[in-house]
Amino acid sequence: MKNNIRKIETLSDFHKIRGLSSPLHPLVSLVDYGLSKILPEHIGEQWHFSFYSIGIKRNVGTLRYGQQKYDFDEGLMSFISPGQLLSIEPNSKANLKPSGWLLLVHPDFLWNSPLAKTIKQYDFFDYSINEALFMSEKEEKVIEGLLQNIKQEIENNIDNFSQNIIIAQIELLLNYAQRFYQRQFITRKKGNHYKLNQVEELLNDYFSSEGLINKGLPTVKYVADSMNMSSSYLSSLLKNLTGQTTQQHIHNKLIEKAKEKLSTTNLSVSEIAYELGFEHSQSFSKLFKTKTNFSPLQFRASFN
Repeated sequence: MKNNIRKIETLSDFHKIRGLSSPLHPLVSLVDYGLSKILPEHIGEQWHFSFYSIGIKRNVGTLRYGQQKYDFDEGLMSFISPGQLLSIEPNSKANLKPSGWLLLVHPDFLWNSPLAKTIKQYDFFDYSINEALFMSEKEEKVIEGLLQNIKQEIENNIDNFSQNIIIAQIELLLNYAQRFYQRQFITRKKGNHYKLNQVEELLNDYFSSEGLINKGLPTVKYVADSMNMSSSYLSSLLKNLTGQTTQQHIHNKLIEKAKEKLSTTNLSVSEIAYELGFEHSQSFSKLFKTKTNFSPLQFRASFN
């Protein structure tokens, strides 16, 4: 695989690379995925997008995200935000023709609209490719209906209402996607509970290890990487199951370990803080009080 990264700044650049005619609008475009091509000179490249890409695709072949490769032949929906890297390789299964839609939205199109700020609140733009949304046939029809509304607006003569109408459709699409992701978390609940157990075991092992002093506190990224997930997806999964994010799970395990040391050892608060990976005991004491409403010494006194 080549190591070169190609920056794709405009929608016109993307259309050109995928062998498509120029977009009708410079800042928003709906691409028929079945018409897009992978030109030989771009195979194996990594692409750095400067715009949002929302795809509903089937038979797309192999997607490479980071160092991982994923094969997708079924319908899926994926979300890519500006600054992410992605490369696509031709589908090796000759009997399968890619199909679907790709909505490209440059951030400038959203300028001065509420969505320009709120779009960053949709966590699924930070999910990895292997965490794509798998939709039911009914869900797929809802999304395709919204995409067709956007297509119609793009193809019509642009007027003073066009931008607001398209943005409203994009926002509705994102809200439906959020709903469908919640459904996916629920339908995969059994497997997700297994992942929750893995997180608990991972944190137990981490806080029980003697190297905690040197390693410091576990980060959300460390936990997510150990689970082979993106940080955003893991937090969304845990929040759906338990109401708490990955960071909150880390803090809970930390407080649990701190309570154990305060109640069963004669170590000072500073020594306990040091053993738990804190550089400053004040930070430990502040977090402990926030989580328990007691200072470490008050908690210890309740056992005497």
